[in-house]
Amino acid sequence: MKCKLSKTRMVGLLVLIFFSTNVFSVEKPDRGLVALEREDGSVFLSWRLLDTDSDDVAYKIRRRSPGSTADASVLTRDDPYHTTNFIDQTAEKGKAYVYELYESSTKKWPGEIKKLSEIEVKPAGQAVSYLSIPLNGDYDFQQVGIADLDGDGKYEYLIKQPNFNTDPYQQPGYWKKSTTTYKIEAYRMDGTMMWRHDMGWSIEAGIWYSPWIVYDVDGDGKAEVYCKAGEGDPRDEKGLVQTGPEYLVKLDGQTGQVVSKTSWLSRDGYPDYNYYCRNFLTVAYLDGKIPSLIMQRGTYNLIKTKALDKDFNQVWYWESPQEKEKYHGQGSHGLITADIDADGRDELVIGAAVLDDNGKGLWTLEMGHPDVCYVADIDPANPGLEVFYGFETRQETDGICVVDAKTGRKLWAHKEPTRHIHAQGMAADVLADWPGMEVYAGERDLKKRWLYSATGKLIEFKETGTLSPRALWWDADPQKEVIMSGAIRDWGGEAMQPIQGRVIAVVDCLGDYREEVITSLKGELRIYSTTIPTTDRRVCLMQDHQYRLGVVAQTMGYYYPAQLGK
Repeated sequence: MKCKLSKTRMVGLLVLIFFSTNVFSVEKPDRGLVALEREDGSVFLSWRLLDTDSDDVAYKIRRRSPGSTADASVLTRDDPYHTTNFIDQTAEKGKAYVYELYESSTKKWPGEIKKLSEIEVKPAGQAVSYLSIPLNGDYDFQQVGIADLDGDGKYEYLIKQPNFNTDPYQQPGYWKKSTTTYKIEAYRMDGTMMWRHDMGWSIEAGIWYSPWIVYDVDGDGKAEVYCKAGEGDPRDEKGLVQTGPEYLVKLDGQTGQVVSKTSWLSRDGYPDYNYYCRNFLTVAYLDGKIPSLIMQRGTYNLIKTKALDKDFNQVWYWESPQEKEKYHGQGSHGLITADIDADGRDELVIGAAVLDDNGKGLWTLEMGHPDVCYVADIDPANPGLEVFYGFETRQETDGICVVDAKTGRKLWAHKEPTRHIHAQGMAADVLADWPGMEVYAGERDLKKRWLYSATGKLIEFKETGTLSPRALWWDADPQKEVIMSGAIRDWGGEAMQPIQGRVIAVVDCLGDYREEVITSLKGELRIYSTTIPTTDRRVCLMQDHQYRLGVVAQTMGYYYPAQLGK
């Protein structure tokens, strides 16, 4: 029986094919091979499956002593090995090894093989489930950016330090005078510090003054850094920066040197300092092929947004009064890039409103500022993506809701009054008994917490901790775990992995598809990685378009975990 595609589905399929094969800037990550010693002395290895790998790709792992090949042995026996992690049960405690990873095809096995990577392991004689990058000083850091700065396939780690923050809101307990300047630093995995960029006194030491991102926008295969900048020291007697030029600058990823700059969005038109000192920066593929830079100013009032190409030429400019002020004050604490209408081009979810790829308003809820905002396939029964909201603005009803991302139509909503839904909440599949994702949010001061199913069913639970649990894939089951009370655990379960330091990010930056936890300790960037085996084989999450750009956006404002787009 022949299957006929409708005209609509055929067009959608052609758009998808075009989008997937004509992307201008595509990272080429290596295998991210990681090896960690487990409690019983065995060594756990895992590596990336890439979107270019064939379905029949298989692996071979060899082990040898450092500096010698005489004792090399194959650990995966003679049969094709398909899983992207492996446990070496024969490793001796305290002994150093070199592990070599090879690939072939089951169709050609055991003939043609290709070496993919190798890693030397010097076991500490005890289980250490993390990698450590020493910093160039005894300080902590506020944010982390991840990108390949030199085109070798390995990710570098960029931090903004120190962990000091002030808010433009001019009330006691919010704004504080900056005591230092922010520095952006780039590190290799081995701890080599590549460069440091001092943002200077024209950038106050607060998140909303200092957006920055790292991504390969110019398409040369090496990521650049983009950040807000100024000149000199324009602080007034109180310590506020209210005058002086403002720029967007491009830093060379390998040296940190400023290579170009353009004007930032102006302060004109805002009621006061609190409103114009809120700035954002991200990346979007507005035409489905090449990345554009997105600058934004404003959250609670006037919002200005500009799209630029790699040479800082304007693609489009938008501000909220163009839309009869229905978009005024609809900003969130970040920008989310997502193809919400499945046309192969990215839209911008700026908060309770969406800008289409052409710089025109697509829809707005007119509910004000949401603290919680996630775009994902929350409800598998509803076609396409959804947006989960929790509103800071007082609401008589609907202060927590899930809407259809394409149209803004509310699928369901919390019907009790809310005063201030706070922090980042959570959107993740953490419970196997409920289809799709669960969504979580709470009040700032009232200690109220709500957990809903994807379709709006209120779920009873006992968790009473953070308003921002960090969800991640860590063990072998399909559900995510959460970081709560200093440990990784199943939702409502016992701790399975203690975590030290302040959690900065959750991202799939090493090994197989499970996610790593990046924490900040004094003088150290620490990367926790799972040592739990799984037979599930999934492509590296960083090769999901929406997830990758979600990671890019995590350094421009408050931290929101990246979500998959498909």
